[in-house]
Amino acid sequence: MKKRVLITGAAGFIGSHLCDRMLAEGYHVIGMDNLLTGSLDNIQHLFPRDDFEFYHHDITKFVHVPGEIDYILHFASPASPIDYLLMPIQTLKVGALGTHNMLGVAKAKGARILVASTSEVYGDPLIHPQVEEYWGNVNPVGPRGVYDEAKRFLEAITMGYHTFHKVETRIIRIFNTYGPRMRVEDGRVLPAFFSQAIRGEGLTVFGDGSQTRSFCYVDDLVEGIYRLLLSDYDQPMNIGNPQEITVMQFAHEILDLVKNPKAHIIYKPLPTDDPKQRKPDITKATNILGWAPKFDREEGLRLTYDYFKKAVKVYG
Repeated sequence: MKKRVLITGAAGFIGSHLCDRMLAEGYHVIGMDNLLTGSLDNIQHLFPRDDFEFYHHDITKFVHVPGEIDYILHFASPASPIDYLLMPIQTLKVGALGTHNMLGVAKAKGARILVASTSEVYGDPLIHPQVEEYWGNVNPVGPRGVYDEAKRFLEAITMGYHTFHKVETRIIRIFNTYGPRMRVEDGRVLPAFFSQAIRGEGLTVFGDGSQTRSFCYVDDLVEGIYRLLLSDYDQPMNIGNPQEITVMQFAHEILDLVKNPKAHIIYKPLPTDDPKQRKPDITKATNILGWAPKFDREEGLRLTYDYFKKAVKVYG
């Protein structure tokens, strides 16, 4: 009998890549998504398989999956500023009610659950790089608070189930990740830059572009998730690429790659509570999981560009 894994947010960017990986590792995969921000296009290639099944379901409602479940990967949530500013209540509900429901399933099934947290729990950080012991600098009532606090609650209730109900839990804090299957209109910096450059529009740089980000290719992230899932480590762990770059430098890298003479850089005011620096300390991931990113940004961007060239034409 194949071990069975339930993946929430399965039709999303990272969730769909996790479906691919778990199937490749020999698991029976049960995908679940309400398609609020996910797309069936990301998992269409999996539907003919006997070892994949899909539930179109909102996990903030009661969740029932028949049969045994060995692992749960909880990745359901709006994840870009555009999404959670448009859907603040849904974002809070999936972080709170959705996580509560999935922890309940894990408890009932005796399953190990890995929940997806985020570097946003650090807010606009006052230490650099960010280590897991840092408690963060978050504005709970600011425009980004609905996402930040949803994920902070996700971590708190996960540890509550771990300590009180003895559920096997894992917590990953994901830093900026990119790769194929990102939504063209996602709103985050990489899909925005790629779609704008391909269309010959202005690449929107907020502020003076001196704020930094650290971009991890999705295959590296998935490898880190898989290793953490199977590890014995039950505290939050950063997974990301510590190679830091300014947003301005990144814009020029995209322009150099796309080579559209019409593309250029435009400036807009810095959004409220936008983090000035973002760089993970991955010492724990390296020492405990033996993990480190393998894809350099040049290779990752080339692979992602190949996807966006087609995606931008499809979606206009």
